[in-house]
Amino acid sequence: MYDYDLLVVGSANADLVIGVERRPGPGETVLGSDLAVHPGGKGANQAVAAARLGARTALLARVGDDGHGRLLLDSQRAAGVDTVGVLTGGAPTGVALITVDPSGDNSIVVSPGANARLTPADVRAAKVLLASARVVSAQLEIPLETVAEVVRSLADGSRFVLNPSPPAALPAEVLAACDPLVVNEHEARVILGGSAGDAPEEWAAGLLALGPRSVVITLGAEGALVADGGSAARVSSVKVAAVDTTGAGDAFTAALAWRLGRGEDLWTAAAFAVRVGAAAVMKEGAQASFPTFEETQAL
Repeated sequence: MYDYDLLVVGSANADLVIGVERRPGPGETVLGSDLAVHPGGKGANQAVAAARLGARTALLARVGDDGHGRLLLDSQRAAGVDTVGVLTGGAPTGVALITVDPSGDNSIVVSPGANARLTPADVRAAKVLLASARVVSAQLEIPLETVAEVVRSLADGSRFVLNPSPPAALPAEVLAACDPLVVNEHEARVILGGSAGDAPEEWAAGLLALGPRSVVITLGAEGALVADGGSAARVSSVKVAAVDTTGAGDAFTAALAWRLGRGEDLWTAAAFAVRVGAAAVMKEGAQASFPTFEETQAL
């Protein structure tokens, strides 16, 4: 019996968000809205998204001993996430600088801060936590060597889900553990390089050739593509009016990981996850936009 449906190992940032009419070009200054500060970071986002859906969730992360760190801890606990694995100190809390245009598209620059100090030793010290989780998810806003240690520390029978964001070259041992590897179009193209091709089906085939057990490619308003060694299939999304896409990918990945841990097949889990992602773009912010299970079902 697992204590947690999902353990998220990843980043926790304070999101500093400014709305703009358009994003600036090189050397250009544009005026924006008042600054808004929200709890964020891909790891923290995924943990909150899963907990809000009803998953028993824990977070392994590192924050600074500062106001942003306290904001993040408060937001996790308010959502029902177990923060026993959240470490404090070593550097200031990570910060993401986000601009959002009127269409809801965003651009993000991240200062990792304490996230860069989440080490393989921290993962080894959390062995009991990892052994208590049915599914473990990670991203790349923490050191790659730490993600590799997560893979080495997985309990027998645990499933590993990776969103390689920001994208980077992945070692074979990490790729081989991914079930699935979850990427968007940009991440797929960066990982595959010049061999990417033009269609999501080509990206999926190329990514599978690198070694993951399965692949999910998110396609924004078009839904997602799921693929394993035997087949590939599209999953359609519901049509919604996008307000802010910040955090939608994190909500998708969290929902996917939770449903896979419940025993659903990849296509069924992705069909649920695209509805969660669609619901998340209908409100401003990241964590504040994540839906409950009931809200997802209504959509």
